[in-house]
Amino acid sequence: MSSRPLQDLPDLDDAADDLGVESEDDLLLVAPEGEEAEPAPGSVATGRAAIQRAIKHAPNGPGVYRMIGADGAVLYVGKAKSIRKRIIAYTRPTGLTARIMRMVAATVEMEFVSTGTETEALLLEANLIKQLRPRFNVLLRDDKSFPYILITKDHASPQITKHRGARNRPGDYYGPFASVWAVNRTINALQKAFLVRSCSDSFYEARTRPCLLFQIKRCAGPCTGEVNHSDYAEYVREAREFLSGKSRVVKEQLAREMEHAAEELEFERAAALRDRLAALSAVQGTQGINPRSVEEADVFAIHQEGGATCVQVFFFRTGQNWGNHALYPRADRSLDPGEVLGAFLAQFYEDKPCPRLILLSDDIAERELLEEALSARSGYRVEIASPKRGEKRELVEHALQNAREALGRKLAESASQARLLDELRRTFALPEVPKRIEVYDNSHIMGSNAVGGMIVAGPEGFAKSQYRKFNIRSENLTPGDDYGMMREVLTRRFSRLMKEAPRATASVPPDDAGAAATELPTPEREDAEETSAATSAWPDLVLIDGGPGQLKAASETLASLGITDVPLIGVAKGPDRDAGRETFYREGQTPFRLEPRDPVLYFVQRLRDEAHRFAIGSHRARRKKDITQAGLQEIPGVGPTRKRALLRHFGTLKAIERASLADLEGVPGVNAATARAVYDFFHARPS
Repeated sequence: MSSRPLQDLPDLDDAADDLGVESEDDLLLVAPEGEEAEPAPGSVATGRAAIQRAIKHAPNGPGVYRMIGADGAVLYVGKAKSIRKRIIAYTRPTGLTARIMRMVAATVEMEFVSTGTETEALLLEANLIKQLRPRFNVLLRDDKSFPYILITKDHASPQITKHRGARNRPGDYYGPFASVWAVNRTINALQKAFLVRSCSDSFYEARTRPCLLFQIKRCAGPCTGEVNHSDYAEYVREAREFLSGKSRVVKEQLAREMEHAAEELEFERAAALRDRLAALSAVQGTQGINPRSVEEADVFAIHQEGGATCVQVFFFRTGQNWGNHALYPRADRSLDPGEVLGAFLAQFYEDKPCPRLILLSDDIAERELLEEALSARSGYRVEIASPKRGEKRELVEHALQNAREALGRKLAESASQARLLDELRRTFALPEVPKRIEVYDNSHIMGSNAVGGMIVAGPEGFAKSQYRKFNIRSENLTPGDDYGMMREVLTRRFSRLMKEAPRATASVPPDDAGAAATELPTPEREDAEETSAATSAWPDLVLIDGGPGQLKAASETLASLGITDVPLIGVAKGPDRDAGRETFYREGQTPFRLEPRDPVLYFVQRLRDEAHRFAIGSHRARRKKDITQAGLQEIPGVGPTRKRALLRHFGTLKAIERASLADLEGVPGVNAATARAVYDFFHARPS
């Protein structure tokens, strides 16, 4: 699909006729008028020459080709029904867009992979684009892992739960959902309708009496035998059928059972079935916009404005709206919506299940080919349509309206972020507007489970995919030595950075467009993300959560590595750790404060708070893992006997962690001192 930028090229045979040559092969011999015999390095002519050399080895059949730059990076991945015919088009002397000319100028070699069919080529292309992220392809940047509902198959009493990530656990997965909130809302409603348990297996095994969910009629209580296994299996079967799209069948069956129970004067059972029917109606009636004629579909709408692109996707399953999500693919502004959407879809479904119907706001050029590829992968027929009228068009229009609004908010936020970064530059006298800001913080409890956290921010806001945590490893540190922890974190971070992205090349983005400028009358600049230092691994500013001591430790660490040109700023909290009274430290400058309502102060506070949140979360995850592995014996005063008493009373370690002090004191065999020790252990505040 990403080869569509070439769709505007005329047929090669027609191009040969226009140039007065006999065949497409003769196109290789036609040079632009006035072209030099020895083209300059990095020019379009040099790229054409490299492609001409590759044509000799290009296969005639379907497959995928890769255009490689001088640094070995993949510039572009495309697929073709005939690789040789496709790449010959790149050698044409006229008719190429400025974007393709830049791509050709940067090419020094090509690689090919043959496939059995064009469908296989399309699937391979999408896979390679996601892996290699070539700079000239349309890229799905926000490729998050969507949550799913899982009904397990590895337990006698299956569990319903939310799931994200690799599907390692046996069971049936339903989704995707646009957010965890949508999953939780649906699970809560399904529990009322089907009474399927949501508790963990360990909690299930430890129960001796029904839990609260049974009392409020959101679980059938299989853990304590409140329902036999055959009846519980029937509840699970109904839940699976409902989530599989058979909601109408399930509701009709429940309605028949309710009527039969009423006729048999089993009024309690009839009332229970009535409540379950009401819960199912709530599932389908509180999901926002719900279609009447669309049982299962994904709806995509694309909107372009200001050189940016937003694709809004709505997920509809079992006649319900399972939420929507906005994605912002990276695409050249010269591409029309259909070209971007076609390339986007192939990547979007590379690792996700596909519905039987996909509705689009714009037609795509290779719709039949994409239908064939998605059908082959899914094992059932997939239809792609761009409706013009009726309810399906209303769904598309609704998605398009959301795409317009989401992109408007995104552009407004980007403009606001740009102003804040410029104000930050002036406030701290930075040489240029920072495009990558790194913020560091440490978290520990008396030196135990110490973790260092690094967050990254830039023109697009927080770059969460680039956050890093550092488990403090040094055995020579005094427990609680924050300076030593900061030295270790910065040493590990920048030592690795110097190896992976040496400063001489990492700070200078590639600019092949300039080399080809003599041949391009009006060259377009690449997308800002590609050519700016935002993609560089080197920060333009480093913020340290701490005062002069932390700043000195950080400065000495970087100096020992030979790094002296990265601005360092320490952010110290106020006397009573009050927000708004922070003091800023920088070497060679007098410490200063900002006005309480200064936008830059709010911005720095947000950065510091995000670093603090990330460091504390990483510390708690590490501590929880250690507690799970070591058990409650790590708590002073808790031996095997009291551990058994606590687990017998609460069921799981997580429940003990959440228990109040009063609840802990009420456990038989646990005195007040031990209860206080357990409570303090789980609720101690990390530094």
